Amino acid sequence: MAKSFGIIILLASEIGVALSFNSGLRSCCFRPTASFALPSTQRRPITITSLLSSSSDINDASSSSESIDILKRRAFLTNFAATSLLPIIAIPASVSAWGFPNNENGPLVYGADVIMSPKEHGTTSIPVQENLRYGVSRKLADKICSFNRSFAEMGGYFQGTSFEDDVRQQVASSGGPVTFYDSVTGKPLFKAPVNRSVDEFIAESKVHGWPSFRDDEVVWENVRVLKSSGETVSTAGTHLGHNLPDRSGNRYCINLVSVAGNPA
Repeated sequence: MAKSFGIIILLASEIGVALSFNSGLRSCCFRPTASFALPSTQRRPITITSLLSSSSDINDASSSSESIDILKRRAFLTNFAATSLLPIIAIPASVSAWGFPNNENGPLVYGADVIMSPKEHGTTSIPVQENLRYGVSRKLADKICSFNRSFAEMGGYFQGTSFEDDVRQQVASSGGPVTFYDSVTGKPLFKAPVNRSVDEFIAESKVHGWPSFRDDEVVWENVRVLKSSGETVSTAGTHLGHNLPDRSGNRYCINLVSVAGNPA
């Protein structure tokens, strides 16, 4: 069944290309989260929901209204496949869109949906911190962290920030992993790279479009995965991203704006 869903997504993508009367836009791997498009000093993503577009697609689309229309058509068709056809296929919650199951033999810790119940500020008790790291947008961070369950920053957003330079510099100076903190509470959520090089960590993140962490890089004291959806959250109710397992095991695809906090 999972393979069928993958086929449907690919067909939706191809139909989108056909209806777009040629685009020049490149389709990339299926992203199961849509995107908020808020302006930032790093990039200016267009204000549409996108499941298939990489950051370069967005920059290309910004060049003309015709390209924007193309991207809208593709996003609509992919959204239709994901939201209207997925319930018919009924993929088990423990299986990702490409058929790789969650690796439950490792340190993965599941959490109950009640973690994301409404609180004083969306799903969190307070807004995100001031002066977040890496130069990310606080407005975007607050929306994704506290008022969102499935949307994401644009793919490649982190490449328009100081993320890579800061990570490389910290690893070079300390000889150890970089700690990433909850943008709301300031609690540690991830430490990377662990059991791999900084080049491997950054390369994998670039391939997928978001910072990507593995089981050994998660601070499980403060992080949970919702078994019903794969949504990855902090114990305080901060939306972080999703677990998207692949052949190498669990991969936590995380919004940089959610882990750009300063230590409490």
